[in-house]
Amino acid sequence: MGKYFILALCCLALFSCSDGDLQIETIDFDSVSLQYCSAPVATTKNILFKINGDEALILELQSGVLNKGVVGDTIVTQSTISSQSQVTYRIFNDDVDNSYFCDDIPTVDPVVLEEVEAEDGLVIIETYADTDGTNFVHNISLSGVSFVTGSGERITNLTISDFGEVTTAIP
Repeated sequence: MGKYFILALCCLALFSCSDGDLQIETIDFDSVSLQYCSAPVATTKNILFKINGDEALILELQSGVLNKGVVGDTIVTQSTISSQSQVTYRIFNDDVDNSYFCDDIPTVDPVVLEEVEAEDGLVIIETYADTDGTNFVHNISLSGVSFVTGSGERITNLTISDFGEVTTAIP
């Protein structure tokens, strides 16, 4: 009887261990600088990203969303996440740098441990002309972003009031 009890305890211990799922507690990129591989262009899709150690928040802006400026006015444009623009959160097995996103041949390391795409939210872009009138300045923020992980964990109401600032030439 004692053998069966010990066997049952071993089986219970074996099957009750964590299955290694990642737990995302917070997504915080407020104090991290915005980066991109090539200067944003007003008429095409633009990939912007923030790196925080072994995490990255990637924003793919819809084509033309930065082409909404009017000299002399401040214009506020919104882009809906998942149907127009895309926000992706990645966790890596080691620290990542911009070469991961910018190299012509993608690097093998670090490895993506988890990738979660936002299902909802808004990209808000405030556009105005710079002081000398040669460029548009675009202040980008995210609001109401909602992620759902592969295990069904929902991370909602993510607000990054200052995702970053980019400039584009006034056409």
